[in-house]
Amino acid sequence: MPAFPRVLTFLIAALCGLAGAAHAAELVVNAPWARATAGRAENGAAYLTLTGGDQADSLLSASSPVAETVELHTHLEEDGVMRMRPVESIAVGPGEKVQLKPGGLHIMLIGLKGPLKEGRRFPLTLVFQRAGTVVTDVPILAPGARSGG
Repeated sequence: MPAFPRVLTFLIAALCGLAGAAHAAELVVNAPWARATAGRAENGAAYLTLTGGDQADSLLSASSPVAETVELHTHLEEDGVMRMRPVESIAVGPGEKVQLKPGGLHIMLIGLKGPLKEGRRFPLTLVFQRAGTVVTDVPILAPGARSGG
């Protein structure tokens, strides 16, 4: 076999190997879910688990057509009272699992355009510092659900 085709074959194999390695190193969004809302509830929340890839990343923002505004939030205790507060970002270390769940970090859906109905789904767009934009499909569970997975 002439040298040029062997070099080309090697380069193609190397690039395929790099593509597989890059894919394995990506941040992963797992088990998104939201609770159904009652009646005319103005707000809701979405939850999920983020698993870091080979490099640190941060969730910077989120958006969804089901709400006027979407914010990243956490729960904090202030003077013995639990309060929700916005956060600028949610850091995800290499290989780290960060769980967004009730009573902790979560994605707040403010100004719902309609109720979140059990059994339906909605798109949620997440924007990460490194991973870029990721769109996930969020199933809506029962009003009292504690976990999506």
